[in-house]
Amino acid sequence: MSAPKTVVLAAGGTGGHLFPAFALAEELGRRGLVVDLATDMRGDRYGSGFPARTIYQIPSATVRGRSPVALAKTGLQLARGIGSAYRILGRVKPAAVIGFGGYPTFPPLMAARLRGIATAVHEQNAVLGRANRLLASRVDCIATTFSETKFLSNAVRARICKTGNPVRAAVETAAEAAYPELRDETPFHIVVFGGSQGARFLSESVPGALKGLPHPLRQRLHIVQQAREEDVPNVKKLYQDARIKAEVGSFFQNLPELIAKSHLVIARAGASTVAELTVIGRPAVLIPLPGALDNDQLENAKRLAESGAAWCIEQKDVTAARLTDEIARLAAAPNQLADAARQAKSMASGNAAIALADVVEEMIVDHR
Repeated sequence: MSAPKTVVLAAGGTGGHLFPAFALAEELGRRGLVVDLATDMRGDRYGSGFPARTIYQIPSATVRGRSPVALAKTGLQLARGIGSAYRILGRVKPAAVIGFGGYPTFPPLMAARLRGIATAVHEQNAVLGRANRLLASRVDCIATTFSETKFLSNAVRARICKTGNPVRAAVETAAEAAYPELRDETPFHIVVFGGSQGARFLSESVPGALKGLPHPLRQRLHIVQQAREEDVPNVKKLYQDARIKAEVGSFFQNLPELIAKSHLVIARAGASTVAELTVIGRPAVLIPLPGALDNDQLENAKRLAESGAAWCIEQKDVTAARLTDEIARLAAAPNQLADAARQAKSMASGNAAIALADVVEEMIVDHR
């Protein structure tokens, strides 16, 4: 009886990369494959209990400057990472290495290429990330979330397959809940978060905007807001002063369940956020993180807004008055919220983890 094959997943320490890797790990485990995780020195900082046999922390670096000294330091750190990953892969002997974007995936994928191991990258966003752009011509397969992904060159088109963005089992479970009915006299549930660690801008802008709502609507609000740990006390006080019922925390382990109970989400537009909103099927006001080199969050938000599943407001255009008016308008239009929820759900890539796991298994067979 042959030993089960091993697949190494390479993902950086951000939720946008770690959560889809988590979902794939769950599915590969169900198929009897052994999963190891290669990540950067942050490791599993969200305490997700990543379903891996072993978690390897591999040196990595992000390109942050264009000066010769900065580039040399980054190159040296990446070279150290490739050497470390090369030795680890020599011991583990995986059948495939799958990367989820970000520079922490670069060393394991390059080491896998040097060892002749089957490789793939997964792109969660509507824009091909910079690390994935560097790797695209060097891997066997490029799995995408959207039908159209910016910066994918014609040279690699033959290796592209659309799988959608895998979500964790907890998200799939939450997706079974129907959109909650909203009536004039019922509580209005809003979930606010800025990605896996919260966002200071939302902590500063949303409580004030909600305070500006008419008193009868404020009395109906039930808010769940994720904030940075250092911001939690102040956000709690803002809600207390506005006499708004609110639960504020730095991290909610049951966030998919809370999203499912909501009538509206106010959030950034990271890849995992967009994937979970579409799988669960909830309407959202999306305020993309500004300043990203490739505007990936803006592209993600536009895809949902264009389909009628969300409303996109760029941060530069956000004022307390505009946010207050938008929330008041939506609260008075429950049918529009329900329609947006249905449209969001229609955008979900069903069984994305299964589709990506199928790609991995086919790639392993073809690479023999």
